[in-house]
Amino acid sequence: MYEEYKKKLVAFYETHRRMPGYKEIMALTGFRSKNAVFKFIGKLIEDGVVRKDERGRLSPASLGAGIRLLGLVEAGFPSAAEEELLDVIDFDEYLTPNKESSYILKVKGDSMIDAGIQPGDMVVVERKPSYKAGQIVIACIDGEYTMKYLRRSTRLTAGQREGEYYLEPANKKYKPLHPRESFCIEAVVTAVVRKY
Repeated sequence: MYEEYKKKLVAFYETHRRMPGYKEIMALTGFRSKNAVFKFIGKLIEDGVVRKDERGRLSPASLGAGIRLLGLVEAGFPSAAEEELLDVIDFDEYLTPNKESSYILKVKGDSMIDAGIQPGDMVVVERKPSYKAGQIVIACIDGEYTMKYLRRSTRLTAGQREGEYYLEPANKKYKPLHPRESFCIEAVVTAVVRKY
């Protein structure tokens, strides 16, 4: 029965893109008490299927079986293709190991195309306690949100002091952005997802 209930939980998550609450789990499983739901959730946490954040909210940990990683493919000169089962990868876990601090944004605009980020791509971003120059970040600069490289000035320029942060696009059509009034880093880009 546990596996059947787990499948229902996964189906709910795939449909609603969120974890069900206690009452919804009762409806899915037919449990008549919150205590039974509590025990079921405990088993799911123990098995690494879901996790609880500090507020007690559920989030998926490893709902699916993952996709097989079969080998390597040459992107330079052609070589004989070999199929060898290397591992099984759960893309959800691979792309967002820190789910509580991660989210996805859809890319609009072409200012990061030379970094391989195209309009329509999805970027996985993560809030972190600190950020480093050279990372691609989501930042709020003078009240506007944007995605650019985080840079640190190395010399004194007009209106810019040495060591101050600014944002640099990955497209020669655009100029670097230097904050005039406010500047805040929201998250760092950890992955780019594109479907063909």
